[in-house]
Amino acid sequence: MANYYTDHPEFEFHLNHPLMKRIVELKERNFADKDEYADAPVDYQDAIENYKRMLEITGDIAANVLEPNSEDVDLEGPHLVDGRMHYASKTYENLDATRKAGLWGVSMPRRYGGLNMPVTPYSMASEIVAAADAGFQNIWSLQDCIETLYEFGNEEQRQKYIPRVCAGETMSMDLTEPDAGSDLQRVMLKATYSEEQGCWLLNGVKRFITNGDSDIHLVLARSEAGTHDGRGLSMFIYDKRNGGVTVRHIENKLGIHGSPTCELVFKNAKAELCGSTRLGLIKYVMALMNGARLGIAAQSVGVSQAAYNEALAYAKERKQFDKAIINFPAVYDMLARMKAKLDAGRSILYMTARYVDIYKTLEDISRERKLTPEERQELKKYTKLADAFTPLAKGMNSEYVNQNAYDAIQVHGGSGFIMEYKSQRLYRDARIFSIYEGTTQLQVVAAIRYITNGTYLGIIKEMLEGEVAEELKPLQERVRKMTELYEQAVNYAKELGNQEAHDFLARRLYDMTGDIMMSLLILDDATRAPELFTKSSNVYVRMAEEEVVGHYTYVKSFIAEDLVNFRAAEAAAE
Repeated sequence: MANYYTDHPEFEFHLNHPLMKRIVELKERNFADKDEYADAPVDYQDAIENYKRMLEITGDIAANVLEPNSEDVDLEGPHLVDGRMHYASKTYENLDATRKAGLWGVSMPRRYGGLNMPVTPYSMASEIVAAADAGFQNIWSLQDCIETLYEFGNEEQRQKYIPRVCAGETMSMDLTEPDAGSDLQRVMLKATYSEEQGCWLLNGVKRFITNGDSDIHLVLARSEAGTHDGRGLSMFIYDKRNGGVTVRHIENKLGIHGSPTCELVFKNAKAELCGSTRLGLIKYVMALMNGARLGIAAQSVGVSQAAYNEALAYAKERKQFDKAIINFPAVYDMLARMKAKLDAGRSILYMTARYVDIYKTLEDISRERKLTPEERQELKKYTKLADAFTPLAKGMNSEYVNQNAYDAIQVHGGSGFIMEYKSQRLYRDARIFSIYEGTTQLQVVAAIRYITNGTYLGIIKEMLEGEVAEELKPLQERVRKMTELYEQAVNYAKELGNQEAHDFLARRLYDMTGDIMMSLLILDDATRAPELFTKSSNVYVRMAEEEVVGHYTYVKSFIAEDLVNFRAAEAAAE
């Protein structure tokens, strides 16, 4: 029987990273639950074994339920009936299988019925689910919205909603509106408090809402009359059981067909305030989005793996000129690059997840007791690292999966263009990953301050001090030279003294940052597990060097006056 987890030893490698000891220690509060809950681990090794068991179950369901159902789900998609969304029939089988296996509420504390697992193994499960069916991963992984309710809701709300999600009820985050895409400050869905009913009432329209007819919604709405910016927005909890929301339309999308994308109409929908008013966008949505971006990074790596698997299997079988095409340099070059992007992408995904684990768990502990001075320093350090790594993990991986899905079709040749082959579905599914939960361009915006203030450069230089295996030192030296070019390019862009030119060059600086940091991560992986990552480290560093040198040349030869050649709109006449 196939199993997505046991078929890939990379998961166990990343699960055994040195930082996991600290993560487990913090998450388990020194194993305080062991006397109260039968499933609580008694020590570090026991905790790791728990994570492995959860991942093995996920891998089994992914390979033997989700993936076999994926084609039917893609063809059928969800339906709209009398203002309600109905999933594709096989999606209900998927939900039933994951619920029976207890794969809901993965990160929630045991006292609410959760598994109390860190973000890292949860992200691994997310990757595994995505490799089987990216559309279903959206539905399943939106359980992560409960993190925001847990973090900012009150205890009554936690006790009311978290056990329901742990039992398998679905969630959504209702942010976007017809006139507010990436610019969430323009959200106008109205929230008014009804003294008569003792609750908030929501009125308006939300659009492009993933899993929009879910059981429990987190809704961004304007609670402060007369405001027009982010300071007038609050976060609300809407329970589908209370009615007041109908589905007006389900989008007909290019890919991820199993994941319903809905337009919702709110008419006096009863809701509860989550946290405080006016913090909806500036605090709560940012927490939601960072979690979602890590989820899309995991989704991207999962589909990258699926695309690589399809390409590799086909290349081994397909013969041209009396030999398998995997033996042609043009093909094995593509396959090697796909694998290198996959391995380096997975490395930054799980490094980011580990940083998130440490800071999130310390934040949670700070709500229970005062942190020690050492813990406060640790919290500060890992918050900054998580904030810096998240836009790279999301942006780089979502771009890589698009490239890998494209190359998987190319390896298949004409067959890849035929709908009966899986590669076309992976290609269609992947296209949204660099768009939703913040486009790649927005990941650049999130990262650019860390580029210009030297945060990334500092991280890179510290990583360059790490020991690598003797045979990898020439590659490390190449990364050192890339870093010199990167520093010069960043300084040059700043010295231009032109904001438009700086913004224009930002994407190239971002790509250079990702290339160099992921080169160092894959070198570290190859040092600790040469049998898994030596080939990919060689391929990835060369690929990164090719791109860094090209970007360096482009940036250093650019002047502000060149912008006139790129502007699509003519300057308005004075």
